[in-house]
Amino acid sequence: MGRMRILVLGSGAREHAIIRALLAEDADHDITAAPGNAGIADDARTIGIDPSDGVAVASYAEAHGVDLVVVGPEAPLVAGVADAVRARGIPVFGPGRAAAQLEGSKAFAKRIMDSAGVPTGRAEVVGTLGEARAALERFGEPYVVKANGLAAGKGVLVTEDRGAALAHASRWLEHGTVLVEEFLDGREVSLFLLSDGEHVLPLAPAHDYKRLLDGDHGPNTGGMGAYSPVPWLDEGFVDEVVDTIALPTIRAMDIERAPFIGLLYIGLIVTDAGPRVIEFNARFGDPETQAVLPRLVTPLSGLLLAAATGGLGSLPRPEFALDVAVAVVLASEGYPEAPVTGRPIHGLDAASAVPEVQILHAATGIEARSMDATSSWSTEALVATGGRVLNAVALGTTFEEARERAYEALGRITLEGGQFRADIAAAVPSAAR
Repeated sequence: MGRMRILVLGSGAREHAIIRALLAEDADHDITAAPGNAGIADDARTIGIDPSDGVAVASYAEAHGVDLVVVGPEAPLVAGVADAVRARGIPVFGPGRAAAQLEGSKAFAKRIMDSAGVPTGRAEVVGTLGEARAALERFGEPYVVKANGLAAGKGVLVTEDRGAALAHASRWLEHGTVLVEEFLDGREVSLFLLSDGEHVLPLAPAHDYKRLLDGDHGPNTGGMGAYSPVPWLDEGFVDEVVDTIALPTIRAMDIERAPFIGLLYIGLIVTDAGPRVIEFNARFGDPETQAVLPRLVTPLSGLLLAAATGGLGSLPRPEFALDVAVAVVLASEGYPEAPVTGRPIHGLDAASAVPEVQILHAATGIEARSMDATSSWSTEALVATGGRVLNAVALGTTFEEARERAYEALGRITLEGGQFRADIAAAVPSAAR
């Protein structure tokens, strides 16, 4: 794939990982990020365009001869940004508004799964607390309650505490309907599939850690770490998911007249009866992307452009390195409920010097600071601007080696009140249960 002008929408570690993968190609791509973050700004041009403003994004892409727009987060997809860009005849990797409902509406996703015969758990959509109480009674514990719309990874609660389940339902009922679901027992895995609306190509599976604290305790978060590959999956797992879940879903979306072009993220649970879908997302997952893309050998730009232009059917499956990757998230104090922002971050050069380590920025910015109270001199400091601040991503020949490198890098970074899990990829099973 030759040199391309690529516009990447988003400001997180997922987008930083995408940009790093594009830069790793021997193609000298011209990459712009909107809006990006402090770390992305070191790797690519950044511009102050709202990624959810379809007219602004499409106008910029048209005026600057952009060859491909890559939509990172879910909010611009649900807002229809991809539609606005496609209307100008510009290739875009990301589904339109109608197809993005697979993530934007859990109820829509369940309807599509039902029509496609996709294996998933039973669910009821409820609109009142009374309906939620009755549904919880029918399904029994452990209780599973999900916000129907976008919730930045914080809309799901799995608990044996009925009061907590009702409280979670009550909170999200203020924003719309809620799903009460059957609890599925098994190990979770994420699988990304590129789709051009007709064909799919799977990427390497990953396992992520959604709870804040070691041992999978504490509240749900957007994700505290991930690893790839997933050695405990059966050999035919990916093919089974492609045949029984991904392709039927893509065909159902086509029947719906909402062709799915972009990244189909399937959150799965591997049960004794086989894989079951927990959720669909309409974009690269975070933090799984940070563990998957560093292992990708096939040039990413060619895959994204082929998906955007209907060309996946002629491509072989993407190739991945045998190395393993471990991504560990550094979060601000108070995350996920009330993250403390504005605190300086130090030690990134030392962390990046650890062999086979990348530091990917998730929520960072540059802030001007006075040297002292009486001085007119000021300096620029890297500061945390959100909950999940950085990812330390390491490659290794074994999980132990990759883990050691990732945590050595984190140990060189200082952020007051910063928190991270110490058990990411600590005990990776080697076979299916």
